[in-house]
Amino acid sequence: MFINRDQELIALENRYNSGEAEFVILYGRRRVGKTELLKRFCEEKKHIYVLADLSSEKDQLEIFSRAVYDATKESFLRTSPFSTWDAVFEYLGGLCKDERLIVVIDEFPYLVASNPALPSIIQRFWDEKWRNTKIFLILCGSYISVMERETLGYKSPLYGRRTGQILLEPMDFQDASLFFPRYSITEKIVAYSIVGGTPAYLEQFSDRISIWQNIRERILRKDQFLYDEVRFILMEELKEPKNYFSILRAIAFGKTRLNEIVQESGLQRGMVANYLDVLQNLRIVERRIPITEEKPHKSRKGIYKLKDNFFRFYFRFIYPYKGYIEAGNTDLLLNDIIRPSMRQFLGPIFEDVCHELLIRLNWEGRLPFRFDRIGFWWERNEEVDIVAYNQENRAFLFGECKWRNKPVGINILEDLKRKVEIIKKQIAVADEYYVLLSKSGFTASLKNVAHEGKLILIDIRKIG
Repeated sequence: MFINRDQELIALENRYNSGEAEFVILYGRRRVGKTELLKRFCEEKKHIYVLADLSSEKDQLEIFSRAVYDATKESFLRTSPFSTWDAVFEYLGGLCKDERLIVVIDEFPYLVASNPALPSIIQRFWDEKWRNTKIFLILCGSYISVMERETLGYKSPLYGRRTGQILLEPMDFQDASLFFPRYSITEKIVAYSIVGGTPAYLEQFSDRISIWQNIRERILRKDQFLYDEVRFILMEELKEPKNYFSILRAIAFGKTRLNEIVQESGLQRGMVANYLDVLQNLRIVERRIPITEEKPHKSRKGIYKLKDNFFRFYFRFIYPYKGYIEAGNTDLLLNDIIRPSMRQFLGPIFEDVCHELLIRLNWEGRLPFRFDRIGFWWERNEEVDIVAYNQENRAFLFGECKWRNKPVGINILEDLKRKVEIIKKQIAVADEYYVLLSKSGFTASLKNVAHEGKLILIDIRKIG
């Protein structure tokens, strides 16, 4: 199933129509949809698509030769495949001298593993020959650290040669929800909180059955794709995975500050800090700081969050309880551990969904002012879910997101205003508005207050 990715397709189409030689780096985590995006882009265009693997250089050259034959039907390639990369690239240069040709090398890091000199060879051909042709070269890969080092890094021979790059991220809630047209908006949020925005994970869930049936049948069964997916990915990406697993489990259980992670994991502080850097580079973990901090990179208030919802679900409910599944106690795990914890689990993800909604409303001009920054605020035991503001006119929007089964009342607004007074001691506020987002609507008294102005109420059940 191919859904959305319109921005990326438009970016690729614009470069395809430029008439100039193009060299694009496309990278992102596994299962995020890179190959499907490239296949959709290449439809009805002259192209050569090569999927590299972990075989020897000789085998890789034969794979490349077959791909060139499939595109050109040159008979000599069936009996005399290319024996060197120079021969391959020389031939490609001739093919695209006067005609647009897309050349996709998927899983490029595997090719580099077979011959570490490949980036230098490609650099030579780009500088001396390809840049004056109509080639559209796309190097694609799933190992983010390797792709950045071998294609984007300052020390890479390919540094400065690319004409564009696309880091393909998991889908946001709005796009991910398109996988579940039969679900209600709240069911879509719950599904998104579990499988996140990775297309391959979204495809595992079916909106023809309940969320709980999906968890039982598509995650908690040992023969299912999602059951061990996270472990497989991390085993491929990381050395010393057991230490990373301890850190990710700690974060999933709410230990988000560095000291808390150190204590929970039992690892040395310096080691944890280094591991967190690696996880951030892999886009598995992100560091958040209060939006009011003037020097974010130096802030001591930073907390760590798992970026991927399914990774968070896995380390919260699967990894620590594999013994239940191995022993056949799936229903016990689902009913006694997962179900009672889902409201607390969902809260932070609902906040992210609300941020996404406000960004969309802001872009559409449907808020009292246009903000250019949005984030969170916390200090000691106080938190505000939404702080958005315009840096020029200092107009602020403060908000709370409530995922609970009863309507939000005036007490929530009053508590928010109390916390805003603390924020105003830290940062200049010229004008202020409030927004409350709720899963279960609002009390009549709060609706009356909203009619007086400067308060926006959003019932999440009524959004499109």
